[in-house]
Amino acid sequence: MRRRPHKVMHLITDLRTGGAEAMLTRLATAEPRIADEIIVASLLPVHGDDGQLRMERLHRAGVRLEEVDVKRPLGLAAGLIRIARLIAAQQPEIVQGWMYYGDLAALLALVMSGRRRKTGLVWSIRCSTLDLARYGPVLRLAVKACTLLSGCADVVTANSAAGMKSHLALGYRPRRAEILANGIDVEEFKPDPKVREAMRRRLDVADDRIVIAHVARVDPMKDHDTFLAAMASLPELEAWAIGAGTERLLAMPNLVRLGRRDDVPALLAAADFVVSSSAFGEGFSNAIAEGMACGLPAIATDVGDAREIIGDSGLVVPPGDPRALAGAIAALAAEAPSARAARGATARRRIVERFSLDRAVARFSALYETLLPAPAECA
Repeated sequence: MRRRPHKVMHLITDLRTGGAEAMLTRLATAEPRIADEIIVASLLPVHGDDGQLRMERLHRAGVRLEEVDVKRPLGLAAGLIRIARLIAAQQPEIVQGWMYYGDLAALLALVMSGRRRKTGLVWSIRCSTLDLARYGPVLRLAVKACTLLSGCADVVTANSAAGMKSHLALGYRPRRAEILANGIDVEEFKPDPKVREAMRRRLDVADDRIVIAHVARVDPMKDHDTFLAAMASLPELEAWAIGAGTERLLAMPNLVRLGRRDDVPALLAAADFVVSSSAFGEGFSNAIAEGMACGLPAIATDVGDAREIIGDSGLVVPPGDPRALAGAIAALAAEAPSARAARGATARRRIVERFSLDRAVARFSALYETLLPAPAECA
């Protein structure tokens, strides 16, 4: 029988919108549980609708949530001391960091707690190659620090092969490296004709109108400009821009700017295709996989593990090329409804068979077991 940890602690920057935050929440609340007790420490106070929803979900599942305010004066030092004391008191068998800030905090707090030799340390890479020139000096410093200290973790994981490859090229030198793809809850994200009908009626969209779903917060890596340029050349199709900041995108006749939503599974079930236009930085795109789980063929830029996720169920185009993206969207939209339905069925089957939440939980559980002390032998 597989052994599971008694206690696991996760450290992440915050619980706002993002793929890492979503995956952590799914992992921490999944059944069967990955540990008898689970603690999630957020380096920033929980805020915003997304953060509140994830906090409530964690609480309902019996997960302990600790909010650490590192933005106050001397907040970083005080926050690390607080986390170190929590580790010392709770004595988790495993501490896992999520993304650069979470990884660094996990290492420093674990060393400060005095339990570094007794507690396994897992780091989590959640992106591929970032264009760091587009971001601030604090993030660049964090990436540099993680690169220099990467050999201190027991295991460095990545949610994509592209992410691991790019970080090894950056200079990461892990003792042990593992690829653990994200997992999609295929019961939450699934085709549903009744939901499709109701959502289209609510948004006043005809049943035969082809709808393209683009789910991404507004961020340089998501490259909304390329997506908008592609859709401008496809006036016969309708685009739904879903995610924080999309309500402020440039208005277009065939663009519905929906902003941050808490009903993404229903919106995807009501769409016909899912599109990712990311220019860089994606590791494993939740948006692509969630759309595919809802039975949508995907069109994505060749960033991160998009090709591995999509397989032959959709199309992959070069990043930063509106014409290529528009051409791929148009090609799939021109297919017969039966062909599109077959693609959608293939897309969902691929996620169920390769990237379901159950498979991801099993992979994490297997990893954690390798970090536990060997059981004592009977005398």
